[in-house]
Amino acid sequence: MDGTIGMEPRIETIAAKKLVGLHRDMSLVENETGVLWRQFMPRRAEITNRTTSDFLSMQVYRGQPETVFSPDTVFTKWAAVEVSDHNSIPDGMEPYLLRGGLYAVFPHRGPAASAPQIMRFIFGEWLPNANHVLDGREHFEVLPADYNPMDPDAREEICIPVRPR
Repeated sequence: MDGTIGMEPRIETIAAKKLVGLHRDMSLVENETGVLWRQFMPRRAEITNRTTSDFLSMQVYRGQPETVFSPDTVFTKWAAVEVSDHNSIPDGMEPYLLRGGLYAVFPHRGPAASAPQIMRFIFGEWLPNANHVLDGREHFEVLPADYNPMDPDAREEICIPVRPR
């Protein structure tokens, strides 16, 4: 498998977060993540009330959690940052309130191209055997300021919403 992932995630409660960013509807078959980030990154400095230097790549799914992983399922993908408030939103960007809650947090090291293998591990191996089930909240990845999706040593945290089984 390209990239590395810890076999057991941290299970933690993540607080609600105020976000500002751009979003697009897409599916895995018609994945426009690169387009979204190429639109967002040149404008990131317009967001003046950031609380961290991290970026969030977030997926908001419609419908039941068990339908999330069909390659044709349409979801809303966000390129965003955490902010202190929603009082200063650059033109063309939008606010979002990430609800927070219980998450399985998987530290990952590897290029973005390794995402399909990582997701197969999380949803095909870890989740069916875990003491938790998927919850119908936002999925997101925390990307450090220097994140490079092509870097074989890129680091990120993959946050999967869960609840006790």
